[in-house]
Amino acid sequence: MKVRTSCAGLRNLLQGLRCSVRYYSKHSCLQTVCVYSKIKPKQCCILDCAGSTCTHRTLPPGSILPWRCFSCKEGTKIPSKRKQNASITSDLLYKNLLKSEQENWNDISARYKAMTKRIKEKLEELHNKCTFSLGSPRIRFGENVYFEENGCVFLSKADDDEENGDMLFSTEDLGFSDAFIQRIRISPDQRYMAISLKSENSEEATCVIIKLGHFPVVEKVIPSVFSFEWAANDVLYYTSQKNLKCQNVFMTTFTNQKHTKLVYTEHDARFFVDIYCTKDRRFLTINSNSKTSSEVWLIDCRHPFKSPVLVQARTKGVIYHVEHRNDELYILTTYGEPAEYKLMKAPVAASGKENWQLVYALEKKTKLVDLEMFSDHCIMFLKNAGHLYLNAISFFSHSVQSIKLPTWACEFELESQPEHTTSTCYFQLTSPVHPPKRFAYSFKENNLIEQAVQEVPIITNCHTTRLLAKSKDETLVPITVFHNMNSKELHRKPLLVHVYGAYGVDLNMSFKEDKLMLIEEGWILAYCHVRGGGELGLSWHKDGCQHNKLKGLHDLKACIMLLHELGFSQPKYTALAAASAGGILAGALCNSAPELIRAMVLQAPFVDVLNTMMKTHLPLTIEEQEEWGNPLADEKCMKYIKSYCPYQNIKPQCYPSVFITAYENDQRVPLTGVLRYVRKLRKAALDHASRTSEKGNWVPNIILDIQASGSHCDSSWEDSLNEVARHLAFLNKELEVCHLQHHSKPCK
Repeated sequence: MKVRTSCAGLRNLLQGLRCSVRYYSKHSCLQTVCVYSKIKPKQCCILDCAGSTCTHRTLPPGSILPWRCFSCKEGTKIPSKRKQNASITSDLLYKNLLKSEQENWNDISARYKAMTKRIKEKLEELHNKCTFSLGSPRIRFGENVYFEENGCVFLSKADDDEENGDMLFSTEDLGFSDAFIQRIRISPDQRYMAISLKSENSEEATCVIIKLGHFPVVEKVIPSVFSFEWAANDVLYYTSQKNLKCQNVFMTTFTNQKHTKLVYTEHDARFFVDIYCTKDRRFLTINSNSKTSSEVWLIDCRHPFKSPVLVQARTKGVIYHVEHRNDELYILTTYGEPAEYKLMKAPVAASGKENWQLVYALEKKTKLVDLEMFSDHCIMFLKNAGHLYLNAISFFSHSVQSIKLPTWACEFELESQPEHTTSTCYFQLTSPVHPPKRFAYSFKENNLIEQAVQEVPIITNCHTTRLLAKSKDETLVPITVFHNMNSKELHRKPLLVHVYGAYGVDLNMSFKEDKLMLIEEGWILAYCHVRGGGELGLSWHKDGCQHNKLKGLHDLKACIMLLHELGFSQPKYTALAAASAGGILAGALCNSAPELIRAMVLQAPFVDVLNTMMKTHLPLTIEEQEEWGNPLADEKCMKYIKSYCPYQNIKPQCYPSVFITAYENDQRVPLTGVLRYVRKLRKAALDHASRTSEKGNWVPNIILDIQASGSHCDSSWEDSLNEVARHLAFLNKELEVCHLQHHSKPCK
């Protein structure tokens, strides 16, 4: 069950995401594969786990950009002339500003060079230490096993060593050396294999269909493809992507009479279309989703040429996703009260919502993080009060078994399941400072088994604390804090606060080498789960979007103030980190309460909300109205956005130092808006400094690092390593961490 994702699908649906590019894929069936290279990568390798809900993504060390922090914004192409933005949108001035910022960075970067080098070396050391093989998830068809490694797809026999496998596909051999494999689908009869390839500087993928055999041959290449599934042995369905949108579904055949046919078109710009194959391979689903409603059409895989059949017409406020078992549809939906996810079912022949019967409902303030269907059971991963739980629902006994997962765990990833009839569910647990650890749940024994397959132990000197901050309206906001147990005088330790708070997305709390490094060096890490995110369910998101957006800002202020009150650092040693849409709350905090922090690092930040939402010609602005509102149609909405928009509220005052990384190829957060923001912020800070004549007046550093390579979603391994090292070097210098840690060598 997934919506508009090509890789942790259902999980992203549950996160409330409706942005047009995702790299997390949901489970499929035995005919698909979740690939995870066992060789240490030197590039960001994001792979679709089609065969499971698992999404194995080999991330650059310490990437600040969350997996799911997307803001659908305009591209970097600059319109020729616009009266309201003539000063920034003209090509000439844009180029001059870009050149000026690049020269400024070249002049400034030297001061961080030595520390950046030291941090890079430490991160690489930690990466080598924490990198281990959990086994490569594979697809098994009888005696055949398919697996991916280092940009190649191999076929081997089940009883043979993988080293003896035959190579079926190589990105380099076909001229895609700069691309990574994103998704793999193998036809039911194993005659064809479809692969999507994506480069780091593009949001669009290319689908390559290969005819398998003794000498595999490229049968067809389809550009600009988002999702695809085999409906039958020689029938492939796929969605096309254009301008960050997917609205058309095509069917292409590989029979003697090859042809391609348009099957479905979505006419509402708020909706995004993708396709998914149920785990038992009975149906292929066409899923059309906005942020607030869904519509699903079924294609019977036994009759792939028949027209799609509607499950339930879209209804405002009702989101639903479909799986299949024993001639019944299992429907994950927000239908009914309360407006949180519920598992329901209905006969295939009578699938309208009037026939939906409740199977399981969540408790209040419980977040459904992911769901996996098996032949006799359903597994739910839940989050409640910051803790993870596994619930196993038996379709025979109708019983529910609940297991509380280890308290240190903050994130999980489901691994590839061999088939939907299996009796064991495999998954990994992790946290920002704990490398992934593998577990298995047995349906028969109803127990959790820790898989001792890695050499890296769970660190024992890191303490995890869960707090609740009281916001302006008395709402309790969760905070997760990590710090070294051996640290003393916590009020003098540097604190790095993380925030996002948009799209119903949880803060990314998966393992990062840089977080472990910071803990080892005495830092405190705090994750503020503010409203607008999804940590407490759909209502938590609803209470922090559109006309409630300021609540997220109030939550963030309350969290930082509570941390300081409890002795976790103090303002002059506190920094804030955010990415993409998280830049809105971070930027708003800088405008409204700059005294709470000393420095801020932003990655591809969305800081010019109002101007962007006024431009309906952009491909995703209409879709984004369900998150931010429509300022063109509602003057009250316009005033409200203006009240918190970071760019609109810059004023002469003492700002914290700011380091921003932006990308020339970013199609979601345009460089124009970031340039505009930096220019205005820098001017305001200098104006304030010139107006005050206090001795030793402090002027913040406002730094913009523009990357020619990389994009909003992907960067190469080396680029990401450099970005993180530069961010940490900046923070160390601004917070004077070398002095705090009493290093034997002075900080230069």
